[in-house]
Amino acid sequence: MTDAELLAAADAIAARAYAPYSEFHVGCAVLCRDGRVVEGVNVENAAYPLGVCAERTTFSRAITEGYRPGDFLVAAITASPCGGCRQWLVEMGVERVLFRNGGRIVEMSPDELLPEQFDAGQLGA
Repeated sequence: MTDAELLAAADAIAARAYAPYSEFHVGCAVLCRDGRVVEGVNVENAAYPLGVCAERTTFSRAITEGYRPGDFLVAAITASPCGGCRQWLVEMGVERVLFRNGGRIVEMSPDELLPEQFDAGQLGA
C-alpha cells in the first residue's frame, strides 16, 4: 500500500468519527507488517477528558486483534497528533508517521515527533 493510499484510508474513515462537540473529525489508518490496515477515529464525550483520539482508538483495536508493539510500519493521520498520541506512536513502535498539517503532508519518525519521550524502562530506576 502506498503512502497516498494509506492517507486516503485515513481520510475516508474520518467521516465515521463521533465529534458532535468539536466537529473535528480525525481518522487514522495504520499499516501493519503483515499488510493489513487497521483504522480508527476520534470519539468525543461531553466530559471532554473522556474522549479518545483516533490514534488511540486505532492502536487499541489493533492490540485487541492480536497485534503488538513493533507490528506497525506506517501510521497515517488526518491531523497532527497530540502529545499523548505521540507517546503512543513511540510505544507502539511505528516506523513512520504521515499526517496533514496546514494543508501539507508531513512525514516524521516517532522520535522526531517526540524527541524526549517517556521511557517506561526508567520506572523504579
